[in-house]
Amino acid sequence: MAPILELIKKNAVPVNVMRSAARGALPLPADETLEVLVYMAQHPLFGQDARMTLAGWDAQAALEVLGKDTATPEVLLYYWQPENRRPVLMPTLIENPAIPENLLMELADTASRETVKMLLASARARSTPGVVEALLGNSNLTPEEAQELQGRGHAEPEAASQGPEQTLEEFEVVPDPESAAALEAFQREHAAAIAAEEGKPFELVKDEEPAAEAQRTEAAASVAEERDGPMAAIASASDEAAVAAQSAATRSVPLENPDEFEAAEQKKLTVLQRVSKLNVGQRIKLGFIGGKEERALLIRDTARLVQNAVLASPKLTDAEAESFAASKNLQENVFREIARQRRFLKLYPVVRNLANNPRCPLDISLTLVKTLHVYDLKSLRHNKNVPDTIRKVASKLYTEKATRGGSKKE
Repeated sequence: MAPILELIKKNAVPVNVMRSAARGALPLPADETLEVLVYMAQHPLFGQDARMTLAGWDAQAALEVLGKDTATPEVLLYYWQPENRRPVLMPTLIENPAIPENLLMELADTASRETVKMLLASARARSTPGVVEALLGNSNLTPEEAQELQGRGHAEPEAASQGPEQTLEEFEVVPDPESAAALEAFQREHAAAIAAEEGKPFELVKDEEPAAEAQRTEAAASVAEERDGPMAAIASASDEAAVAAQSAATRSVPLENPDEFEAAEQKKLTVLQRVSKLNVGQRIKLGFIGGKEERALLIRDTARLVQNAVLASPKLTDAEAESFAASKNLQENVFREIARQRRFLKLYPVVRNLANNPRCPLDISLTLVKTLHVYDLKSLRHNKNVPDTIRKVASKLYTEKATRGGSKKE
């Protein structure tokens, strides 16, 4: 956080400095200036000036900030909001791994024709199953484009019938000492469970039906409210999470080079075919020593031991953990395992993504919402995808935090 922003939040700067901040006139780097402006956009006196400044901000300068995986969530989400979107900035935002997968899916579901074209031109969007599925349900997608997107998955059903059982050597991965040691400890601790599930075939988690999901979340909310009330369910959380610099994610191959893009798509399909032939023990091992593509696939394995192996791998990056925490295509066990590990709870984006994820168990969401920043509480209280209990708690916490030390910041 920019030092000047800390002072502004504490109302420790003169009015003339506040006015200059709202006009973007402070001598600060572009990323810090945007961070200050986004915060000032909610100010009761200078909010209008700040919003006007943001609307007229130089596009190229904004692109340089929004293209970094270290851009602050507040700045990214500000420009992501429909009322603040600028077409020239959207392709960069879509490609930024700091934008959660669930936001991409929501965008793809209702995108205009112009935005649909941007998503189709995005290697990240085209390689994300949930986004592809949402695009296929968008009325602004042409039949030809839908056919092309659907064609990517035709070879998947054949995976189980191709050749003998796959061996890990064909994945061409060599375990590093840390991953090998972690794998050995995991196998030793779960030896009996691994043996019991050894014959369980590879099966991807299927999306939960919307009606079933609504019933599940409402039932959970009702039980929590009847038992203790919303606030009593909030347990003591870990130390206040600090916003961590996010690891740089490997970018997908640009769509401008069709040959390379097709090669990358074929590689992904081959990974799926190979993984589908591994037994549980082999999939657990691959979860520890494999690469990002293998982990993205194995985290959706219906075998809980495989999911836990992915999350226990020392090779798992912060960016991957953030993506898993935001995903709506994973089983409850994944979210519970993420919330159980302190190394993940130290990452504020993970905490925020879990609290905003409608698939996250209610007891975990209620625990984590207490640690959210004011800006995220303000957004969460209007998030109709999460249970009503979460929105009520977020609203109460927002009121308490926003009024602490001064008048309410709307």
